[in-house]
Amino acid sequence: MFEIQHVSKSFPGVRALADVSLCLQAGEIHGLIGENGAGKSTLIKIITGLYRPDTGRLLLQGNELHLASTRAALKAGIGAVHQERNLIPRFTIAENMLLERLPARMGIVQSAALKQEAFHWLQKLHLELDPEMEVAQLSVAQAQLVEIAKALTLDSRILLLDEPTASITPAETEHLFRIFRALRDQGVALLFVSHKLEEIFSLCDRLTVLRDGKAVVVNQDIKTLDREQVLTAMIGRAQTIADLPARVVDDTQIVLEGRELRTARGHRHINFALHRGEILGLYGLVGSGRSELARALIGVEAVTGGKILVNGQPASPRGVRQAKQKYRIGYVTENRKEEGLLLILDVATNIATTVWERLRHFLGWIPRRSEEQLAGTYVDRLGIKVSSVAQQVGTLSGGNQQKVSLAKWLAADCAILIIDEPTIGIDIRTKGEFHQLIWQLASEGKSILLISSDMPEMLHLADRVLIMNEMQLVGEMQNSRNYKEMSQAIIQAIHTHPAHTEEGEAEVH
Repeated sequence: MFEIQHVSKSFPGVRALADVSLCLQAGEIHGLIGENGAGKSTLIKIITGLYRPDTGRLLLQGNELHLASTRAALKAGIGAVHQERNLIPRFTIAENMLLERLPARMGIVQSAALKQEAFHWLQKLHLELDPEMEVAQLSVAQAQLVEIAKALTLDSRILLLDEPTASITPAETEHLFRIFRALRDQGVALLFVSHKLEEIFSLCDRLTVLRDGKAVVVNQDIKTLDREQVLTAMIGRAQTIADLPARVVDDTQIVLEGRELRTARGHRHINFALHRGEILGLYGLVGSGRSELARALIGVEAVTGGKILVNGQPASPRGVRQAKQKYRIGYVTENRKEEGLLLILDVATNIATTVWERLRHFLGWIPRRSEEQLAGTYVDRLGIKVSSVAQQVGTLSGGNQQKVSLAKWLAADCAILIIDEPTIGIDIRTKGEFHQLIWQLASEGKSILLISSDMPEMLHLADRVLIMNEMQLVGEMQNSRNYKEMSQAIIQAIHTHPAHTEEGEAEVH
C-alpha cells in the first residue's frame, strides 16, 4: 500500500536519515523501533508531509507521492498520532476531533451533530469525557487518548502511531490494541512506533529497526526475531542491565509530609511522608489524581484543607518559583514540551532559568558566559548529547530534552524533587541511564517523589509505593522488589474500593 524508497534527510550538522527503505502492506501492523535520535520521528514527519526528503521517494499504491503539507497527507489517507500532541487547547474535544470535517449546513457548524459523532468515537475508546469539554482541562493521558480518537475519525487507510501508549495504563493499552487489530483486519496499514519491546512483539506483524539514521532491520517478520536480536540491532551490542548499588534511606528525617490534605481537584484525607534520601513512588491509573496532587504540593493546584510540612515546618508554596526558592522543591513535569522547556531557546538558557537570580549581574543583566559554564557542568554530568550548549532544545531527542528538564532543577540545588513520568517516550538505553541517575540522586541525599505509569520502572526504583485511586490514597507498600507479588498487590488495591471509617477516612493497608 505504501513504500519508502532510499529516503535520506539532513539538518545542519546532523544526518537524520540515510538511505532508509520500508514498506507497509494493507492489513498489517508494522513496528518501527530505535533509540532516541535514531530517526523515527523524522521518518514519520516525512510520511506526513511535514518534512520533504532530500533524496528518495514515497509511493502510494505504486504511484509516486509528493506531499507538500500535512493536509496533503491527510487527503491521501495518511493519518497520524504524534508523540507531541496536536490539539488546540481552547477548542472542545469534539472540535479537535472533527476539525478536518466539521458537520456544517450553509456554512454553520451543526453543534448537535458534532457532539454526537465525537461521542460515538469516544465511546469506542471507552472514554467517559464530555465532547464539549475544553481540551485545556484534560490531563496529559486523557489528551493522548483524544488524539487517538481524532485519528480514528479520519478513516485513514494508513495510520501512523508514534508512542500512542506512552501515557496510558496497561488496561487502556490492551483495549487500544484490540482496536488496532480490528483496523488491521479491515485492511488498514498501521505503522506502530514504540520503545516498549513487549508491545512490539505483542502487536506487530513485521518490524523495521533504525540505528543512527539507518535501517539495520528492514521489513522483518516479527516471528523470526527475539528480544535480544532486536536490542542488539537497536544499540549495536547486546543489552547489559546495570544492577543498582545498595542505598540507605534516613527514615528518621521526614523532609516532605502531607497531613489530611484536601485539594480543589477533589483529593481528600491524603497522608504521606517522604524521608531524606528516599524514592517514594506514587502509582495509580490515569485520572487517579497523581499529577494533580504533585502540583498541589508546589502550589499550582489549590490546597483546601490539611497541611503540607517541609522539614517539619508548615509550608504553603504559591507556585513553582516559591516552591524552589523557599522550600527547595523542584518539579520535573510529565509535559516537558509545554511546561518543562522553552523549546525555541537553547540548552544553556533552559538549564539556567531556575538560577537567573543567582547569575544576575548587579546591573540586572545575566552574563551569557555564566549560563554556558553552568549548563556545561550539567551537560557533562547527565551525559546530554548536544553539539554545544547553544543548540536549540527543540532539536534534541526526547531523552536529551528530559535530561535538560531535570538539569535545571539540579542546577537550582533542590533538596526535594517531584519527578512525574520521567521516561515517557525514551528509549531503553536512555531509560536505564535515567534510572541510574535517579538512584544516584537519592544516594546523595535528595528526596524524590516518583510518579510513573510504568510498573516495572516503579518497582525497580521506589523504596515504598503509595497507591492512588479516585483522588485518594488507597494503599502504601514497602517495595519487596518481587515484581509479581508487588504488581498483583498494587493492582488489587487499585481495583478494591477504599473502605471508609466513620470519619470518612480511607483505610490504608
